[in-house]
Amino acid sequence: MKVLIIEDEKPAAEKLISMLQRYDPEIEVLDCLPSIEQSLQWFEDENNQAELLFMDIMLTDGVSFDIFEKIDLSIPVIFITAYNEYAIQAFKVNSIDYLLKPLKYESLYKSLEKIKLMRENLPSNKERIQYDELSRVLMQMQKTYKNRFLVKVGDHLRSVKADQINLFYAEGRTVYILTNKGNTYIIDFKLEDLESSLDPNLFFRPNRSFIVNYNAIKDVVVYSNSRLRIIPSMEFDKEIIVSREKVSQLKNWFEG
Repeated sequence: MKVLIIEDEKPAAEKLISMLQRYDPEIEVLDCLPSIEQSLQWFEDENNQAELLFMDIMLTDGVSFDIFEKIDLSIPVIFITAYNEYAIQAFKVNSIDYLLKPLKYESLYKSLEKIKLMRENLPSNKERIQYDELSRVLMQMQKTYKNRFLVKVGDHLRSVKADQINLFYAEGRTVYILTNKGNTYIIDFKLEDLESSLDPNLFFRPNRSFIVNYNAIKDVVVYSNSRLRIIPSMEFDKEIIVSREKVSQLKNWFEG
């Protein structure tokens, strides 16, 4: 397993590496990065492919959640931090676990065993386990999902069921829903929050601007450079292009 560590305290990083080697000598630590800036640069290189991310929250140049605001990451994350007040926020960004410093081997061991358990819950016919599916499996094992959304129509408030929503999309800071009846409403959510609140069996986020309902997809076609384009079943004047890092996930999602 290939892991990336984002940690600005060198002793903490060295301790983590030692524990990982104790757990499994085959684990490969690709890099250890101390800042948001260096992390963003690392992810810009398409040749850098980590399967699991260990991340501190308070880094030299800010809070690590800023990384998820700037790039679309699907890598499972284990947070290791001295701050316990960020746990809820952490589980909105692919978090597998949330460990407090000083890190104990027993806690790390349990987290890695959790990953092993989730791997066993993935379909057995896959030739290669996709670690970016682990967060989805974790959510299926632990969560309940939002099934209604409140919208305002003139002076009236209405409730729209999640399964009646064909897609969510963002324009700037505004997020809209498009229902299966062709109605469009503004909702007071960010796509990042929606992604962690919706049933992943029904909804998929192909890029930073859209979340689509499986039942509202008419076709998926090859776009360019192995990327894909989603054709919705209803009239819609915007292209929905699957980002390069989400292509494999979309295929696995379609496969079920």
